[in-house]
Amino acid sequence: MSALNENAITKVATVTGVDMQTAGKTTLYTVPVGKTFYPFAIIVRETSDSLDGGTDYDFGTGANCDTWKQAVNLSSMNTPGTDYWIIAAATKFTDCAAGSEFGIKVITGATAAATATIDVLGFLA
Repeated sequence: MSALNENAITKVATVTGVDMQTAGKTTLYTVPVGKTFYPFAIIVRETSDSLDGGTDYDFGTGANCDTWKQAVNLSSMNTPGTDYWIIAAATKFTDCAAGSEFGIKVITGATAAATATIDVLGFLA
């Protein structure tokens, strides 16, 4: 693990082909043993199709990925390949413990089959 990941806000993961339609969980980052992860922002980009109808996505740890941001509405991302959305921290959160899985859970996804690339930014302590 590079010192940069522990001393600066950095991109800790990029996951391509994330299903943005089907209800379910996708792990985006697993916190290394002995570390605590503090997510700072998520970037959703490079959608394969419109996210029309995608009104409820949760981000975080646990079975429901609901410890960081809930009910994120991405339905306005309707220009595939060029739109992007930055989801930033702006409230109180719970840190992500060693070994936990930070992810996305689709609650109400896009009406058409669509995938996206998701970047996870934060720092480890």
